[in-house]
Amino acid sequence: MREFIVEADGGSRGNPGPAGYGAVVGDAATGETLVEAAEYIGVATNNVAEYRGLLAGLRAAHELDPEARVHVRMDSKLVVEQMTGRWKIKHPAMKPLAAQAARVFPPERVTYEWIPRAQNKHADRLANEAMDAGKRGEAWSAATSRAALDTPPARPEPAGPPGDAAAGAARARAALASASGGPTAAEAAGAGSGGVRTEADARAAGAGTASGAAGTGVAAEGAAEVAGAKAGAKADADVRAARAVATPSAGWAPADLGPPATFVLLRHGETPLTPQKRFSGSGGSDPSLSGVGREQAEKAGEFLARRGTVQAVVASPLARTRETAGIVAARLGLDVTVEEGLRETDFGAWEGLTFGEVRERHPDDLNAWLSSPDAEPTGGESFAATAARVAATRDRLTAEYRGRTVLLVTHVTPIKTFIRLALGAPPEALFRMELSAASLSAVAYYADGNASVRLFNDTSHLR
Repeated sequence: MREFIVEADGGSRGNPGPAGYGAVVGDAATGETLVEAAEYIGVATNNVAEYRGLLAGLRAAHELDPEARVHVRMDSKLVVEQMTGRWKIKHPAMKPLAAQAARVFPPERVTYEWIPRAQNKHADRLANEAMDAGKRGEAWSAATSRAALDTPPARPEPAGPPGDAAAGAARARAALASASGGPTAAEAAGAGSGGVRTEADARAAGAGTASGAAGTGVAAEGAAEVAGAKAGAKADADVRAARAVATPSAGWAPADLGPPATFVLLRHGETPLTPQKRFSGSGGSDPSLSGVGREQAEKAGEFLARRGTVQAVVASPLARTRETAGIVAARLGLDVTVEEGLRETDFGAWEGLTFGEVRERHPDDLNAWLSSPDAEPTGGESFAATAARVAATRDRLTAEYRGRTVLLVTHVTPIKTFIRLALGAPPEALFRMELSAASLSAVAYYADGNASVRLFNDTSHLR
């Protein structure tokens, strides 16, 4: 019995926003790429786009051989866990897509595997090509696709725990090698429509084949150089970082980009709810700072005044952030500008409750919230919606404060989202960050859209 490898990915620029997918069908025995598919699907979430990519890959494999076995590899933990039945599917837009995907092949002939983003780059590039084409008002073209060419073969990498030095060095070497081997695919904002390319189409276009990859995913910040008539785009994030390590005098960005917009992210000081670890978003009682919180704000103001680098102060409209910002701004001799986009997530019915109380009273909603960024607390706001709001605010403030250092006084979720987006990390990364009251973080944004995380959860000024 023939066996295929299906690799699929999807992305949304805004989540929800202009979205597209990519899928690759390969021969499991030879590793040869047999079919490529890509399509713009309009405004959708990342998860919906990922499901559309899965469905397209399965259908393409079925057209090749309806009797084959299929092994699906995706970097979406959500899709893999839901398709294997370990997680429930509650999102109304994903349920029909999952049902359609389950019917393409008999379930006993399809297996699923989660893989890191770095191993799913071919499908990622196809998804980006579809969205890039859409921005130009064009359909994705098999004849002009460079996804296979721009996806380097997978390179062996030492195994090890996160942060392992040997593995990190191998990634840097691989990135430098790929930088000298040719251009990589562009990643830009936009949308489009798509189609499917077969092996014969690829040969006719001179595209060649490649499967597996090392690099960043759809959500990764940064992009690459595109040859010929295509517009030059941002260098791939891995390549840029590797070059910076190899030539430290060049810094983290090209010298001609000018000074970045630097956001110093200050979480507000404690409120009476903070030490009780209660959900406190934008839909609750809007508490003010406690005595401890005001003292924390004073210390943050003293620290920032000594540094003397902050040139403007922008705050969320909630009471605790405006109060924190006012104390700090008074020490800096600056005014406070209120920015609606920096408000905290609305936790709806969970406002004022502890995590344990939410688990007891809303167990199904909590499980959905922990498994999908699209899930909303009853009457509240999803992390996906928060991310879209924060991304739009980031872009607006970056343009307004280019070359300046700005203090953004905001909340846990917006600050974690700034960091997650800058790193190109998946939504579940929000649950893996610790952010203390009155802590400082910092991200710099350059003219090419590249971001550099400078600081995270620093509380040394409070000691």
